[in-house]
Amino acid sequence: MRRAVCPGSFDPIHKGHIEIIARASSLFDEVVVAVSTNYSKRHRFSEGERIAMVTETLTGLRGISVRPMGNGLLADFCRDAGADAIVKGLRSTADYQYEVPMAAMNRHLTGVETVFLLADNKYTHLSSSLLREVQALGGDVEDYLPRAVLNRFRDGA
Repeated sequence: MRRAVCPGSFDPIHKGHIEIIARASSLFDEVVVAVSTNYSKRHRFSEGERIAMVTETLTGLRGISVRPMGNGLLADFCRDAGADAIVKGLRSTADYQYEVPMAAMNRHLTGVETVFLLADNKYTHLSSSLLREVQALGGDVEDYLPRAVLNRFRDGA
């Protein structure tokens, strides 16, 4: 069985994330979506809320499991999960330049490879932080967010 980990804070998950995860699920037998907490970021949603939104959003995809990443290195999480690869979506050369050193370090630490998938052009401008900001200022983000996220924004979560 080929298993990949698709990590992220998913604060919130958006259609760009979903597109990458769906494509990864066609390449691997199982994709573990690892919901991380970056302590240098201020999160809009708690870890529990993010896990719930990701789980609800991805229920229709085969071979997907959602887990909290917890503290520690992604490479260690991948080793413990029995993953062969890390899947990362790339929107731009800036993403590539940011991700390549981490991919090299993860391979050095545990031998896990990183697979880069290019984002669909209709999502290359998306980031969770941009969508949070636009939504907070009253902008329409409905085209980019799954129902589970939109419901929580509407409920004032």
